[in-house]
Amino acid sequence: MQETLKVGLVQQAAWPDKARSLAASEAGIRDLAARGAELVLLQELHATHYFCQYEDAELFDLAEPLDGPTATRLAELARELDIVLVGSIFERRAAGVYHNTAVVMDRARGRVGHYRKMHIPDDPGFYEKFYFTPGDADAGQGFEPIDTSVGRLGVLVCWDQWYPEAARLMALAGAELLLYPTAIGWHPPDDLPEKGRQKDAWTLIQRAHGVANGLPVLVANRVGHEADHSEVTPGIDFWGGSFICGPQGELLAHAGDEPENLLVELDMRGSENVRRMWPYLRDRRIDAYGDLTRRYRDR
Repeated sequence: MQETLKVGLVQQAAWPDKARSLAASEAGIRDLAARGAELVLLQELHATHYFCQYEDAELFDLAEPLDGPTATRLAELARELDIVLVGSIFERRAAGVYHNTAVVMDRARGRVGHYRKMHIPDDPGFYEKFYFTPGDADAGQGFEPIDTSVGRLGVLVCWDQWYPEAARLMALAGAELLLYPTAIGWHPPDDLPEKGRQKDAWTLIQRAHGVANGLPVLVANRVGHEADHSEVTPGIDFWGGSFICGPQGELLAHAGDEPENLLVELDMRGSENVRRMWPYLRDRRIDAYGDLTRRYRDR
């Protein structure tokens, strides 16, 4: 493992126009690469607006295969800039089978892996179960890290970020970093205290995954207001707040609520040092955790 790693993430607005959204992604990627980033993370569904605010079968036309135009463009950028690039696509796997998929491009090697979002929400303004099939948990396609030239990446997606089990399984499989492409924001009518509680909880849970597993964490979120074109709700105000933290949950860079590119040089020896002094993996009572596979422990 290299001793240090320059990592970056792009926090951007997005639009229904893929060309405009991808142009914003590309500008951020190029900026970070020019500043020395070796690994760049993009936010969830960065090539489109967040279309899951309402249900419309015509929006399946936004989906692309794993080797479609968006993934191809990301692979070209990774090759040209000599970086590892983690992007996001609305994947068409087959007729009627669509996924929310993170793709990992490794320099000139192209796509070296992908991760299909496992936890799928279904709430007002976030009707993802209409659009996305959960990732497969078998055949090595569940919570499996992806090996790259900069290390083993534990890539998860948005709603996965609330589940400690997902982060733990990535850590137990040897992930050296946790990465969360995300699309989350506020329902505009919520009052300021409620908005504060939501954003604080979101930041806290992901920093806690870093602490519990002794791993750095990268989180990329989007910004800007996106309308609900069904006009049922007032839309979503995406809050940004992207961040990079170290293996003790320490904030190393934290974005505001505008487009921003974050860059941090990580000490990749940090996890080794932290885990020697805080050996949570050593002290786990794996003999006593069997009930974690149950939905609920009814008495």
